[in-house]
Amino acid sequence: MKAKNIQQFVIYSRKSKFTGKGESIENQIEMCRQYIATHYSQEEADAALVYEDEGFSGGTLERPKFKKMMSDSQKIKFAAIVVYRLDRISRNIGDFAKLIEDLADREIGFISIREQFDTSSPMGRAMMYIASVFSQLERETIAERIRDNMHELSKTGRWLGGTTPTGYESESISNVTVDGKTRKACKLKIIPEEINLVKLIFDKFIETGSLTKTDQFLMQGRYKTKRGKTFTRFAIKGILSNPVYMIADEDAYNYLVENDVDLFSEKEAFDGKHGIMAYNRTLQRPGKATQEKPMNEWIVSVGKHKGVIPGAVWVKVQNLLELNKSKSYRKPRSNVALLSGILYCGKCGDYMRPKLSDRLTATGDPIYTYLCTTKERSRSHVCDMKNANGNMLDAKIIATVKSFGKQSSDMAKQITQTKKRINGNREGYDAEVAKVKSQIEDNEKDIKALVISLGKTEGTNAEKYILEQIDELHEKGEGLKKRLTELEAIMQQHDLAEIEFDLIRQLLSTMGENIEEYSVEQKRAAIRTFIRKIVWDGENAHVYLFHNDGDYEFPNPPDGGNTPNNDKNPNGDSSEYDEPLGEDSERNTYALPSLKENRAGCSLR
Repeated sequence: MKAKNIQQFVIYSRKSKFTGKGESIENQIEMCRQYIATHYSQEEADAALVYEDEGFSGGTLERPKFKKMMSDSQKIKFAAIVVYRLDRISRNIGDFAKLIEDLADREIGFISIREQFDTSSPMGRAMMYIASVFSQLERETIAERIRDNMHELSKTGRWLGGTTPTGYESESISNVTVDGKTRKACKLKIIPEEINLVKLIFDKFIETGSLTKTDQFLMQGRYKTKRGKTFTRFAIKGILSNPVYMIADEDAYNYLVENDVDLFSEKEAFDGKHGIMAYNRTLQRPGKATQEKPMNEWIVSVGKHKGVIPGAVWVKVQNLLELNKSKSYRKPRSNVALLSGILYCGKCGDYMRPKLSDRLTATGDPIYTYLCTTKERSRSHVCDMKNANGNMLDAKIIATVKSFGKQSSDMAKQITQTKKRINGNREGYDAEVAKVKSQIEDNEKDIKALVISLGKTEGTNAEKYILEQIDELHEKGEGLKKRLTELEAIMQQHDLAEIEFDLIRQLLSTMGENIEEYSVEQKRAAIRTFIRKIVWDGENAHVYLFHNDGDYEFPNPPDGGNTPNNDKNPNGDSSEYDEPLGEDSERNTYALPSLKENRAGCSLR
């Protein structure tokens, strides 16, 4: 009989302070469980994950368990978050609305049992829409306020603070008055050695017409960014597209006017000496990549600093960047590679990406290799890691994942052993729970006996001592109840762990039987369910599972090497090279060390 698919519900509770009965955290949780059991199933109610914040206000979302819940939602597929009342989440309508939008984007439901707010119901969706309207209004109001402020600030042409662009540093020059407030005014001051590097980047890009070739030049020359990091194509493009370097001359003025920027300087101010200050140029959001806004949304004025790139040259560079967009690297739709994003170079620590060839296997599948991105970008000058045979490596990984489902596999044995250990611990916790419950009962009996005695000794000297004893027993009882709650929570986790182990075993078995029939996307998802990362050392692939505590210690990269994920943004030219970057080894082996170590394994050939 096929096992029932159990949805993973989450219960969240919050209380500013402990008040005993009524809407205590324990009662909130119990009522949420009852709701899940009534509207869905008892199994799902029992398996619900619980996150509790006590002693935290509803005026902010900066609460430890709430943040953990949202973090876990990225790893675990939640069906819905259940709360006793809406304000348990937040009393701030803006925060609440943003949360609902975020959950909707991730297809996670939200249920408030008191208000009957369920996003799976028509009324719940209506409330979600209303909340979104409030959120949108708030965002637009804030955006308008910021833009109005930027209009005033732009008139001064001053530097507003933050990280200065490469080639400049900030210096205080005077005080200005904006909106009746006196503020310190700063301008950008040239750093000679840095600004010379900026000029070199512009010259090299104009010479080659390629971000990739400019990137290679900088890597091979061991040039570093303002923060001492290796340049990426994204960083290079950021310098080339920043109008701060453009000299405010006639060419600059005409270009800005043609592109409908919000210009706050007269034509006379474009004196051929100063640079350009562009405000409201980017959209920055927490946890998301910075986006450049269209030029018609920029607020521009002539700055107080010296420009270094003539307007005609800067405009030429922008046109070249626009041409480069058509040559930007795009992952082929036909790409069947499975390990993108989890395969690392063991020499420099950078990602290894798939590279398709024009050849096909005997079965008609495209032949591809995995190559280190630092090797590719530097033309083997910074890293010379051997490419990995992609078809062979992917096949070995699939075979390894299939083996996990066998009863005789190390993975299956480890799951069974862990489950037995948890069950053994459960017996000890059962005994302790029974003991603590008995102590609570005895304690309450003692308190009742003292209360009876208190009635008989009212007005006597004994009354004081009896009251002290009652206070002591009450404090002891609260400690016992707290311990009982902790034990029951641990036991609940044990129950959940047992369910999880059964689900994992079932998932492994199903995956092992059917993975060959999966689509490419399904195979990738299956691999990432258990494999955290794979490190290629030129001969062997070291596979690290999610349950492992250890981590691969990458060697110190050669001068100019990247750290993993150092070049997330693929903006710019990444045109193919005429010749392959090194030959693959004819003997590509794949090794998986023992499960008992920090990495998974057996030796395969």
